Amino acid sequence: MARSQHLLLVLFGFILSHQLAAQGSQSTPNVSSASGDSWAQLSADALHTGKPAWRPMLTYVAALHQKATHPAAWPFDYEWEDLGPGYVYGNAFGHWDVVHESIDVLPSYPTHALHQLLNDIKNQEPNGLVPGSIYMPGGLAKRDSVSWNKTTQGHPPLWPLAVQEYLSVTHDSTVLKTFYTPLIRQITWFENNRKAVGEGFFYNDILLKKWESGVDEGIRFDEVAKGALACVDATSHVYTLYQVAAQWAHLLGLDATYYELRAQQLRAFIQTSLYVPADGMFYDSWAVQDAKLRTLPFESMWPLVSGAATQAQADRYINSYLLNESVFLTPHPVATVGRKDPKFELRMWRGPAWNSMAYWAARGCLNYGRKDAAKLILEKALDDSAKQFKRTGTIWEFYHPLGGKPEQLQRKPTSKYNVPCRDYLGHNPLLAMARLYDAIK
Repeated sequence: MARSQHLLLVLFGFILSHQLAAQGSQSTPNVSSASGDSWAQLSADALHTGKPAWRPMLTYVAALHQKATHPAAWPFDYEWEDLGPGYVYGNAFGHWDVVHESIDVLPSYPTHALHQLLNDIKNQEPNGLVPGSIYMPGGLAKRDSVSWNKTTQGHPPLWPLAVQEYLSVTHDSTVLKTFYTPLIRQITWFENNRKAVGEGFFYNDILLKKWESGVDEGIRFDEVAKGALACVDATSHVYTLYQVAAQWAHLLGLDATYYELRAQQLRAFIQTSLYVPADGMFYDSWAVQDAKLRTLPFESMWPLVSGAATQAQADRYINSYLLNESVFLTPHPVATVGRKDPKFELRMWRGPAWNSMAYWAARGCLNYGRKDAAKLILEKALDDSAKQFKRTGTIWEFYHPLGGKPEQLQRKPTSKYNVPCRDYLGHNPLLAMARLYDAIK
């Protein structure tokens, strides 16, 4: 489809969304009358979720969500949840943390989840950029004003998956009239600002080291030369945007042809140009071309999470890497860097385990019918998280992949904050993980 036709689709989607809004209420989209729909319901559900040994931790997490929530304040229209009271850089909202937090409170408190997603798209820039982290006053950093990057740093666009979760729980399809246009605008932003040379998409980690991939100081960018080169995570994430856009377009009675075509093209690109059959591994484009640049970062799992991999590719990846104790299946999975990789170290995003990534890895396994792998990953991650909670009474930003003490890990050696944050919710969808575990037992 020609570019002009695509822009007409975007404009039509924008007009339609406003027409739909005019036909209905101007208030928050309706939320189905789910039982409770409250903090009390979240706490009550935590008492009956997962293994008994996990429940003290899960109850604590439920209470921590409420503690981390603030009244509506500019630039948000609704109550907003920060990354957790222990975040060393103060009160902050955004990046992919809000996605994990929203999914975590579903289905117990769908209204709160919806409000976070509405807050997330509220400050989308006119060009379609959805900001990364919005820093609010207060917190440990004692910031006195609101600030965020409005020009050069986005974030992994996973929020449409959280909207999909909300739809699954509430069956409230009226929210599509609110979220469709921001989705199309964000796709347009990626096409205009993060399109890789040839095919695929990139994050500006490779250009500016702004870490909009969400992986600060990731090993993939240690040696690579700067350039608009396709990143396996960014390409997989935008593939998901096209998929969701096509689904929503059908539901809204719009033409989904362009988004279906682009999804098909990206899927083929990921399966062939970001994959090395000899290794059974997905890589960034530069590592496919140069074997000396190949490493074992967890970002290689995103083709499975997005569903872009073939069944054969997924099975081989799961068996060779996700279930391999020398790679990602560490005592506390998923190691952010494969254990046997020379770059593995006990330092933030270069080895330690983040529970959010165990959650996405499990979802990736389930996309391909691998309940065995999903259950094992979730159980090991939750077992060790509960063990550390019993010992320390807190939820850690990230965990020791070898089952050691989180406080012995390094965060950022060049900063004054060189240990993982305590009471950190942004990457700890522990309730969602336990519910997923229950569903596949």
